[in-house]
Amino acid sequence: MGPVPAPIDFVDEQILAELTRDGRQSVTALAQRVHISRAHAYARINRLQQDGVITRYSAVVDPVRAGLRSSAYVTLKLRQHGWREVRETLAKIPEVYHVSLVGGNFDVLLLVRARDNLDLRRVVFDLIQPLPAVLDTQTFVIFEDADTR
Repeated sequence: MGPVPAPIDFVDEQILAELTRDGRQSVTALAQRVHISRAHAYARINRLQQDGVITRYSAVVDPVRAGLRSSAYVTLKLRQHGWREVRETLAKIPEVYHVSLVGGNFDVLLLVRARDNLDLRRVVFDLIQPLPAVLDTQTFVIFEDADTR
């Protein structure tokens, strides 16, 4: 087991909010927005990365403009102990953008993005439902996405 990460304080929260808003901004710009020195901002960002708080940087892509006009949340009920096998298989399906193990009336919640409804049908019916551990699926088509961050 590794060292215990430092607690997150108000300055760390501000840094994380700024990086979430614009992960491409320079350390100098971030430091100015958070009202700390550039060296202090750089040290904090490094610590947040080393502690695993910041795990990666990525671009936020508009799915519709990227040609993915159909999106849905798909829920799965699984056979007991089927989670690991299903997770590994789902990770190989390019249309599956997010996988969460959840509690409640189903076991897994997926975000699936596809070119159109016919492609979405192919992903759900041909790639997800036939998995041996999948007992049941429900598909909730997304009419409109609203980014809250």
